[in-house]
Amino acid sequence: MPQTPTRLKPPSKTHVDIKLPQHFAHAKPSSEASDPVAPPAASNSAPKEIFEVHTTNLKRKADDSESSIPAPSQSSKSKIASLARPADSEAPTNKRQKIAPSAKPAQSVTAKPTTRATTRTTTATSRVGTKVATKEPPRTTATRSTRSVTAKTTTTKANAEDPPKKTKRSGRLEDLDHEVENLKSQKEMAEQQMEEVRLQKELTEKQIEQSQRQNEELEKIRLALQNTVQTKEIEKSSINKEYEALKMELKNTIQKNEDEQRELEKKKNSQINDLKDELHSAQRQNERFKSEIDMLTKENTSLKGVISTQSTTTIALESENKALKLQKDDLDKLSKDQARKIEEMTEMIATLEAKERESETIRRRLHNTIQELKGNIRVFCRVRPTLPGEPLDTPKYIQYPENEENSIELVQSVETSSGTKTAKVYPFTFDKVFQPNTSQAVVFDEISQLVQSALDGFNVCIFAYGQTGSGKTHTMEGPTQPDPEQMGMIPRAVEQIFVTSESLKEKGWVYTMEAQFLEIYNETLRDLLDNDDNPGKKREIKHLGTGKTIVTDCVNVVVNNPREVHNLLKKASHNRAVAATQCNERSSRSHSVFTLRLSGRNDLTDETIEGNLNLIDLAGSERLSSSGSTGERLKETQAINKSLSCLGDVIYALANRDGHVPYRNSKLTYLLQNSLGGNSKTLMFVNVSPLNLNETLNSLRFATKVNSCQIGTAKKSTRG
Repeated sequence: MPQTPTRLKPPSKTHVDIKLPQHFAHAKPSSEASDPVAPPAASNSAPKEIFEVHTTNLKRKADDSESSIPAPSQSSKSKIASLARPADSEAPTNKRQKIAPSAKPAQSVTAKPTTRATTRTTTATSRVGTKVATKEPPRTTATRSTRSVTAKTTTTKANAEDPPKKTKRSGRLEDLDHEVENLKSQKEMAEQQMEEVRLQKELTEKQIEQSQRQNEELEKIRLALQNTVQTKEIEKSSINKEYEALKMELKNTIQKNEDEQRELEKKKNSQINDLKDELHSAQRQNERFKSEIDMLTKENTSLKGVISTQSTTTIALESENKALKLQKDDLDKLSKDQARKIEEMTEMIATLEAKERESETIRRRLHNTIQELKGNIRVFCRVRPTLPGEPLDTPKYIQYPENEENSIELVQSVETSSGTKTAKVYPFTFDKVFQPNTSQAVVFDEISQLVQSALDGFNVCIFAYGQTGSGKTHTMEGPTQPDPEQMGMIPRAVEQIFVTSESLKEKGWVYTMEAQFLEIYNETLRDLLDNDDNPGKKREIKHLGTGKTIVTDCVNVVVNNPREVHNLLKKASHNRAVAATQCNERSSRSHSVFTLRLSGRNDLTDETIEGNLNLIDLAGSERLSSSGSTGERLKETQAINKSLSCLGDVIYALANRDGHVPYRNSKLTYLLQNSLGGNSKTLMFVNVSPLNLNETLNSLRFATKVNSCQIGTAKKSTRG
């Protein structure tokens, strides 16, 4: 606890009247008495006010003492001077020898005149200490004048008895002796007063020092209290913050509880309503059951009557039943024999179907092996069905020879010179021909082994070629709306790759997959997965020494499941350039290239493989006269036909085994360089439409040329 500051005690009220003669005015006070003591600076306001009041009282008492000290008169000064001069000239006598020692103070007194400074010095000394009052009455001018009159009377008397000169001198000496004695007594009293003042001053200084120490302690206590107050304020602020936080938390908790209470109340009301509905339903059902029981009771009564009437017929029927049982036994034996024969035939059919599937699988595997050994580009032909809205009376110029599933014929009616019409047949044979009723699943089953090759570390390329509206985009991507039955080759291939890679984890294989989707529009490479694709951005095609092809500045997306690939396909389909023409209301105006890069590693065998799956949807070939394209569509059609023409030049050069193959004539052929003439397993879908004979004929002829191209045997890309 802080200590209560000690108040300074005021000095004693004993009044000191210092009265010095004028000849002591030259005495200078000491430095301690001359300078007034300044009150110490205190931080506490109460000690400071007490000290100021005490100083004011000292000043007032010093002024009173200054006014009470009388100044020596001028007559005393002149009298002392006149007595001193003849005393020096006369010869010494016994009396003068006695007075001589007292004359020196008189000379020293008269040497310095009395000034106001002496009185102020005495006053300053009285301010520090306490004035001490004396009981001796002060000497006044009236006393001096009385003494002078008495001296004169005595001198007159002496002059009457003695000679005049001697009497006058002796009277002056006596007065001077009295004056000297009075001065000595006053001096002693003054010295005593000065000593008391000095002691009082020392006491006051000690009190001042004690007050200063007390003030310092009070200052320390004040600072400590101030720090404590600041600490308490900080604690109070933190406590207030915690209180506000707890208050807000309590408020939130109350609100949450109220919300939960309301929610429970709603659930309770809902359950009560449901129970009421169930009760009403049970009551209605009970009433319905009662009505049914009544009806059944009536029917039972009527049936009892019927039973009584039919009991007679039952006897007759029993006899017939026995006869029928005999017939049934015979039929059961015959049925068992037939069931055994049917089971044997079913097993035989299943065996034959399994052998047929096995033989088909062996045939497909052998065919793929032969094609790989030959190094040819495999070609599958697919004919799309007639779509709703198309004319149904379209001439059937496409025929399929019986027992030849890999053949297709185009029949053209030709008028001879004689005017008769004859049928001209154009037969074509490919690796596989899919009729209009073939589903997407069956088509993908034929290329599934080729897709598996990408997981085995081969470069695989599958692209669709054909006229506008022949079903290329439908074959490769499927419909815009998700449909498991109509999914195209790209989503099915991706799904198979993910399923197979998941099953290969048991054997130690782990695959990572990156997807890329480009389009070639007006001989410009565009990234279909880049939302901010700049049309002026230039991308380069680079063929690496390992047989891989890359395109610079393209977005590569790591995919982990088929759903992510489907989202990428949807995004690419939205960004792809399409437009309406007279041949197709939603015609693709660019070549799209979907690339899936596969990297597999087997930690058990320390083997690494890298494969690429390229799925390409080429823009449809169309004649300018039939498409009706103008303006921007005309420019697109010219760019498409030019790139497809360059593709034909490359195919013809490969088929003729020319020394120079013009891959660089088009971005499309340069991008497909490794797929057409390098280390890749390549398959082409030629899609045809049942509406245009000439375009279908051109497409099939081009596909035949492609099928005759030998690109060499693909090599597996492995490390380890």
